[in-house]
Amino acid sequence: MGDKVIVITGANGGLGRALAQRFASDGDKVVLLGRTLAKVEEVAQAIGPNALAVACEVTSAASVRAAFAEIAKVHPKIDVLINNAGIFNPFLIEEASDEQILDGVLTNLAGPMFVSRSAIPMLGRGGLIINISSESVDVPFPHLLVYQSTKAGLERFSQGLHAEWEDKGIRVTTVRAGQMVGPGSSANMDPEAGMRFFQAALARGINPMERGVTQYDSTTGLFRYLVDLPADMHIAVASFEARKPG
Repeated sequence: MGDKVIVITGANGGLGRALAQRFASDGDKVVLLGRTLAKVEEVAQAIGPNALAVACEVTSAASVRAAFAEIAKVHPKIDVLINNAGIFNPFLIEEASDEQILDGVLTNLAGPMFVSRSAIPMLGRGGLIINISSESVDVPFPHLLVYQSTKAGLERFSQGLHAEWEDKGIRVTTVRAGQMVGPGSSANMDPEAGMRFFQAALARGINPMERGVTQYDSTTGLFRYLVDLPADMHIAVASFEARKPG
């Protein structure tokens, strides 16, 4: 604990920010990747000298390559990659714009592929890739078909990538996450879309308000555990659900 270089995508807010703060406070070096450099620089400055901010648009292969070339100038070797960047945007397929579909597929699925490809040469034996999935892969939430499909694809990617790199000592783990909230959340849901999603969920017998919500900070211990696993252990999928306290 406290001696690793950890790269986190989508680190300007939400879970990515909470993870960066936790790992840096433990003494690890964290690399914060985000679409807007000013935003990740602000987070890195608040964290302190253990944090490095690098601009990275995960949907662009060229941007990802450039980001990892920048990382390599400071950290030629990394220990952990956390593919956290993602888009949660409820809509119906028949109403979806081209951009909504493409943004979801590129950010949630192609992005982790681009980032993993660039990270692998910098990951030595014992390296770890964590891909953030969602409970919605199994829970039949409405209006989330693109989100669910890309997260299901990400889980399959994790399985295959682990098989490809297991002999070289690189492990790949999926974290299937429940509902989360907290400071610095990057969620930006259209209010009308959010209300339609909520009403459609109720019609399916799913009440998001009754499922509980986990604070981002509450989850960081799970990631700490995964990062610190001994080299002779592998957890393929770690899943957590939110619950109401008390």
